[in-house]
Amino acid sequence: MIPRLAVASKNPDKVREIEEVLSSTGLASDIVRGLDWPDVEETGETLEENALLKGRAVTEATGLPALADDTGLEVDALGGRPGVRSSRFAGQEVSYAENVGLLLEKMAGVEDRTARFRTVVALVFPDGAEVTAEGIVEGSITAAPRGRNGFGYDPVFEVEGRTLAEMTLDEKSRLSHRARAIRALARAFGL
Repeated sequence: MIPRLAVASKNPDKVREIEEVLSSTGLASDIVRGLDWPDVEETGETLEENALLKGRAVTEATGLPALADDTGLEVDALGGRPGVRSSRFAGQEVSYAENVGLLLEKMAGVEDRTARFRTVVALVFPDGAEVTAEGIVEGSITAAPRGRNGFGYDPVFEVEGRTLAEMTLDEKSRLSHRARAIRALARAFGL
C-alpha cells in the first residue's frame, strides 16, 4: 500500500471518480488533496505517453507518488477517433457539450455505432519507478445524450442498455474503463 498518493488531475469530475475507485482497492491509504502543479500539456501520441507525462510532472512538483490517467473514446466508424484527442476533439478549451455535439454531428446517419472507452493509468514514484495499466469498456454511441450523471462523453456512451450518465457513480465505478484500469493497477501490486 502506498502511504500518500496524489491524483494527477485538475479535473474535479475525474478526481472524484478516481478517488471512488481507489478507495475500494486499498492501493493508497491517504489521497493528498489541495496540491498544485503547473499545467501539463498532453503532447503524447498515445494514452500511455500522456498519462506518464502527467504523472511525472505531478511527482516532480509534489515529491509524492502520483496516479495519472489518460482516456480516449475510440469510435469504430470514425477510424478510432477521437482517441487520444478526445478532450480536444472540438478544439482547445471546449466544453463537454461541444465535444459531444461534434461527435453526434459526425455520427449522424451512421449505422455502425460501436465504440470503446480506453483508459491508461500511470503510477509514478519519486524514485523514478513507473507502472501502467489499461482498462477498456465496449459500448456504442447513442443518437442523443441521455442521463444527468457523469461527464465528458458519458451521456452518449451506452453500455448494457444505459449510458454511463444514466448510472450512479457506484454503478459506473463497477464497470467503467477508468475503474478497470485502476483495478488492474492494484492487481499489479498484489491487491
